[in-house]
Amino acid sequence: MTPPKPELAQMLDETALAFDSVAPTYDGPQGNNDLIQRMRDIVWRQIDDLLPTGPANLIDLGCGTGIDAQHFAELGHHVTATDWSPAMVERAAARAAVVRPGTIEAVRAGSQQLDLLAATHAGRFHVAYSNFGPLNCVPDLGDTARQLGVLMRPGGYALFTVIGRWCPWEFAHYVRKRRWTRAKVRFEKDTTPVGMNGGTIWTRYFTPREFAREWIGTDGTWDLVRYEGLSTFVPPPYLTSMYTNHPRTFRTMAKLDDVTSSWPGFRSVGDHFLIVLRKR
Repeated sequence: MTPPKPELAQMLDETALAFDSVAPTYDGPQGNNDLIQRMRDIVWRQIDDLLPTGPANLIDLGCGTGIDAQHFAELGHHVTATDWSPAMVERAAARAAVVRPGTIEAVRAGSQQLDLLAATHAGRFHVAYSNFGPLNCVPDLGDTARQLGVLMRPGGYALFTVIGRWCPWEFAHYVRKRRWTRAKVRFEKDTTPVGMNGGTIWTRYFTPREFAREWIGTDGTWDLVRYEGLSTFVPPPYLTSMYTNHPRTFRTMAKLDDVTSSWPGFRSVGDHFLIVLRKR
């Protein structure tokens, strides 16, 4: 594994510190409100469809506090939960105490350094997943794709939710507040700083095609299976007032999301997109 350049190393460290700062409270509204859980339920159902019959080995990239890892461990699977934030890994490790021993393995490893697992986990995983944008923070998607390919079984699937470039709700929200710089942040082509809890998360935004192009590259390891929008009509998780104050409108928007998420055009728009890849 080649060490990151000094400026990239600083960005990664700042990102880890920002997530460290919110780890103690991240199971609350900031990281796990009803709008987030709606997206999480969609992801869980789709991962279930990719899993083989019987217990499987999964790897969670950017596990956060381990909510997803605990869910799949309770279903009888083994999850290797990885994150770049030490405090998040500590929270995920604590969840291992409430499930069957040995079903959650919490490891401090960023998605840019999966080579650390190659000696012990090569060819192990049936399914990889990453929920709510950890892959927006890796310096080189192609390198992460190569590293993950070493860990996956042939024919294994990867399902990621990635923060998208086109989110009309977010653009309108920040324009209304006259926060012009924040309104256009998703349109930046390069890594850009995004504030959280007084810290900085260094983030890149993608369209599904941009993400797939960088992930797949030219080495022939991965094939694109499909992608779809996630929270296109439903507002982003930080805009909870629509859910709480206008429940009927919210239900209509959720139904529109359910119907249109895989339609051309609509599948590239939303707070996140969900993308499925398969290792050859």
